[in-house]
Amino acid sequence: MTRPDAASEEARLIARAAGGDRAAFAALVQAHQGYLRKLLGRVCRGDQGRADDLAQEAFVRAWRALPGFRGEARFRTWLTRLAYSALSAERPGLPRRDDAPDEAGIDSDFAPGADWRIDLDRALATLSEAQRHALLLCYGADLSHAEAAQVLGWPLGTVKTQVLRAKARLRAQLQAWENTP
Repeated sequence: MTRPDAASEEARLIARAAGGDRAAFAALVQAHQGYLRKLLGRVCRGDQGRADDLAQEAFVRAWRALPGFRGEARFRTWLTRLAYSALSAERPGLPRRDDAPDEAGIDSDFAPGADWRIDLDRALATLSEAQRHALLLCYGADLSHAEAAQVLGWPLGTVKTQVLRAKARLRAQLQAWENTP
């Protein structure tokens, strides 16, 4: 299926789900749950149980709010925003808080068995929470800077600054990999 076909199919599913079609909504959940669970797993620093709870809450919120979805943002962006709303409700002030890195429970399935995965996870754990959120949304979730700003509720310049700082920190942390064949 070509990209325009996929987008039009998604638009049809959204319209049907907004009208109460549970099967259409189930298809949307199926299409987006892997992405959302993976993103939230990284946001939650490997706590997949918490990530799954947040993803479920985001889908419940999506089902309730879908009749009001105007399509001004991509569905994925809107769904990510709902997930971040659930996260913020759980811990008010997120993701503005800068916690000390916590490497406990780091788990990734981006490249099972790869040595670089461990180093990348450790490097990500050294980022401030704001840097990690901005980077994961722009690179892990494939959102534009503007879409990430919308999800986070930050000014566009703040997102760009946090991404630049995160990339610089990761570059320094992962510099040893540059010389690896």
